[in-house]
Amino acid sequence: MEKDVRDILSHFMIAGKFFGATPVLTGHINDSYNIYIEGNSEPAYFLQWINNYIFKDVPGLMRNIVAVTNHLSAKQSAGKANAAQLRLIPTVDGEFFFRDKEENYWRLYNYISETHSYDVVDDPKIAFEGGKAFGKFSSDLADLPADQLLDTIPDFHNMETRLAAFFQSVMDDKAGRREKVEAEIAFVEERASVMLSIPEMIRRGEIPLRITHNDTKFNNILFDSNNHAVCIVDLDTVMPGSILFDFGDAIRTGANFADEDEKDLGKVDINLPIYEAYTRGFIASTCKSLTVNEKDHLAFAARFMTFIIGLRFLTDYLDGDLYFRTLYPDHNLVRARVQFRLVEKMEENALFMENIVQSALSEYLTH
Repeated sequence: MEKDVRDILSHFMIAGKFFGATPVLTGHINDSYNIYIEGNSEPAYFLQWINNYIFKDVPGLMRNIVAVTNHLSAKQSAGKANAAQLRLIPTVDGEFFFRDKEENYWRLYNYISETHSYDVVDDPKIAFEGGKAFGKFSSDLADLPADQLLDTIPDFHNMETRLAAFFQSVMDDKAGRREKVEAEIAFVEERASVMLSIPEMIRRGEIPLRITHNDTKFNNILFDSNNHAVCIVDLDTVMPGSILFDFGDAIRTGANFADEDEKDLGKVDINLPIYEAYTRGFIASTCKSLTVNEKDHLAFAARFMTFIIGLRFLTDYLDGDLYFRTLYPDHNLVRARVQFRLVEKMEENALFMENIVQSALSEYLTH
């Protein structure tokens, strides 16, 4: 492995002499390595193999990342270098990715030292920092036209497409599982029309397309030793979308008391202190740039994103588990039920969640 990594690195403009590499075991899509340079005890670079099975247009994806990282870098005050700024390291040919003889794609980032991330957050102070960080990410990109970026995964959060695929899967019943999920099918049917409201508003231009991250989990935020958020990472899914997608998915993943595949649905509930803290942080960074319709639909966006992920799990279950990796036969069904129960809990707390949004808007718009 080390010889292969050394060969790959020879195509990049690295400073210093290669000393070693260690694989990074987190992440499910790209293979990653921390790269060490002679004389340094900490990694200097972060090397990734880009999964071109998931991402069909790697050059287009990399153009997205170059545009976004360059734009964010230009936002740094007075042109001062920021050690926590994510930067792509160019190849010796001046490109931002290297394609080897086996048609594998590779990229190299600077390593951001003295940082950490969280898979689970139960401290409202950290949740506030996370909301502020993703909000700042969106605000800093607000003046970069969304149509300059490629859709790296077309129709990723398109509710119309997801619902059409779901109802087709119900009709086809390829895995013979429909009888087991009649209650879940009814759950979807009862909410389908209201869930179509956001895509309809986007199509009419009433909610703007922006550059969005589309994978706003807490472990995509790097924090310093004082738990201040310093950098957003994992930019593969940065593409045109609605800011509501980013806000909603952060709440879905970060403010659920239960795990994504919890079998005991009694444990599933919305963590309102984490929701409130994240919301306040997010609005602190975005309130001046949000449109009226975006403000009005923030709280609903949490339900929207939770519903669409549950829908995807249920569709895959009906299809015979073709997309998501599963550990047992009903794994996708368990996942879908968790998401749908969380939707119900959000429905029960809808007024409270909306009041939190309005309170935060009132506070930060007057600053």
